[in-house]
Amino acid sequence: MKIKKAVKILFSCLLAGALFTGCGGGDKPADKPAAPPETAPIKLGMITHLNANEKKMEEILDNVTEKTGVNVSKYAITYYDNLNLMQMGIESGSVEQISVYKSVADYVTAMNKKFEVTQTSFANLSDSFCFAVRKDDTELKAELDKAIDEMKSDGTLDNLVKTYITEVDKNSIPAVEIPMVDGAETLKVGVTGDLPPLDFVTADGKPAGFNTAMLAEIARRTNRNVEIVDIDSGARAAALNSNQIDVIFWVILPADGKVPADIDKPADLEFTVPYFKDDIAHLKYNK
Repeated sequence: MKIKKAVKILFSCLLAGALFTGCGGGDKPADKPAAPPETAPIKLGMITHLNANEKKMEEILDNVTEKTGVNVSKYAITYYDNLNLMQMGIESGSVEQISVYKSVADYVTAMNKKFEVTQTSFANLSDSFCFAVRKDDTELKAELDKAIDEMKSDGTLDNLVKTYITEVDKNSIPAVEIPMVDGAETLKVGVTGDLPPLDFVTADGKPAGFNTAMLAEIARRTNRNVEIVDIDSGARAAALNSNQIDVIFWVILPADGKVPADIDKPADLEFTVPYFKDDIAHLKYNK
């Protein structure tokens, strides 16, 4: 898959403007020590967002900096299409850290002891997970919203989080059987299968993990069949808009209200209510 790169560096002069009269614009007072030398930005790997090219991501990161105070300027970002490529990038030294969800970080560190969670200025940011449908599929969105709200109310959602995320055996993520009903309408859902324990397909091709368990429960509650369509991450939105699939997983970035939830939302898609929230974590690799 193609790896997309973009360097995101906001020079210190811009940040220092609020504190000093200028950057190199005059002599420093004799009684003040010289400013410490600039530190090189940390090379950070991130998953490419579905609706954000490099310019759009710069706008998003600027917005995050403005609204949250998160110091995005300390990172030079390389975008990857999936987790496997991102892990290869840090193992080869192309990046120094990778940005993932906490649940994914727990999985990666359990499977490979050379990975370690590191401190990050993104620590106060989270994403919320939801489904995306075509804007004109209002009935489908309403059904999904209703099923998610019911799962929240009756404790089913909490149990799925416990079973597939917080207490899951990282060495054996359980496969999920999706019920099939003769004659029922079929929803085609785009799944990448490369973000365990959230979105995962086992070595023998069986769907597994939390998101698949969500689909199985929603199939039962809406009396619909679900067909999982294996698709590349970057192609999901296009596949949805071209009617190849009916539903895709999406994340709202971030989920705490500091940045607009629809900052990465295509005009022709609608999001369901969120069903899961996960913190951002950074991993480093100890060779």
